[in-house]
Amino acid sequence: MYTKLMLPISGLLFLFFLSACTDQSDSDTANATGEPGVEAPAPEAETVQQAPTIAPTFDKEVLVFAGTDAVTNWLDSEQGWGGLHDDGTGGAPYALFTAINPSWSEVSKTLQVERKKQLFYRFLLPLVLHANKMVRERRAQVLEIQRKVVAGEALDEQELALLRHGLVTLRVTDAETAASVTAQTPELGGYFEQLLYRLDEFPAGLALGQAAYESGYGTSRFALAGNALFGQWTWGDDGIKPEQQRTESHGNHRIAAYDWPFDSVRSYFINLMSHPSYEDLRRLRAELRAKGEPLDSLVMADGLIRYSERGQVYVDELKAMIRRNGLERADHVELRDEKLRFLVVAADAESAAQLEAEIAAKRESGELEEIYERMRLD
Repeated sequence: MYTKLMLPISGLLFLFFLSACTDQSDSDTANATGEPGVEAPAPEAETVQQAPTIAPTFDKEVLVFAGTDAVTNWLDSEQGWGGLHDDGTGGAPYALFTAINPSWSEVSKTLQVERKKQLFYRFLLPLVLHANKMVRERRAQVLEIQRKVVAGEALDEQELALLRHGLVTLRVTDAETAASVTAQTPELGGYFEQLLYRLDEFPAGLALGQAAYESGYGTSRFALAGNALFGQWTWGDDGIKPEQQRTESHGNHRIAAYDWPFDSVRSYFINLMSHPSYEDLRRLRAELRAKGEPLDSLVMADGLIRYSERGQVYVDELKAMIRRNGLERADHVELRDEKLRFLVVAADAESAAQLEAEIAAKRESGELEEIYERMRLD
């Protein structure tokens, strides 16, 4: 899951816009101010060239709902994990929301606090679990490449490209050095060790807690305008400018914006896997692995002292949020064994019918497959 994309939203990408259900009006969000919450931006990943496809066929199901009530009723019917009183044994539906609808800021005010939280967790958890699924798959690929090197087997160009790309994206080495890496590179053993140390999962409860904290359960200006769930920074003209620019200490920082919520999740994962500020987090994860213990949100939260300028206060408040909402239970939730689905919410029945017709046409033409490829979910 190495790649971070920053794609322009244009044309009919609106087909994937939908209502995400979130809140910042309860006590958990007292400090979810929209202030930057990351010391430095995630590294830009190189683009991996994809092999051209012939007569692409999009085989994923796209569910179109006429209004917020329809999609929330569907979420209830799926009975995905939703917070404090859920033990997670039912798993999470493999259904991904692909944008946060700006109208949610007002819609969320009509719901009870616990209901808002429940819907936010049901919106975000499958995205986090999909990110962990991608990590497992990439890790398995790296382990297979390592096995081949140890066995003296040749690596093909695709394997070398994946290895080099991972070394750069996870900041194991620089791009120039990585470009020259081969199966015979003397330093390769150390590179594998560092790559596998960094390329590992994160507990879902930790991600849910940070996203709720940083985005006000998805209702912050940054979440609504740019699918920004984790308060990650960027510099220059990209991103969303904070209302109060703190140039005296941080320069021209902005909050990184994303075309899809999953892009925000992917960037968050890459940042935690690679940035020097989060070495303590990675160390705590490795210690849990070495002891054969499951990843634990409350244990690993102690490694995030540099995630916010508020330091230990931030960590203490994050851990309190995790405990108060039972988010550590999400650490053990898994995606259900089912095909990936996308959820689209239209304003009303007429708009839903129009969207369904347009989606059918794009499926036939191959455009839907192209959109899916741009989302980089594989």
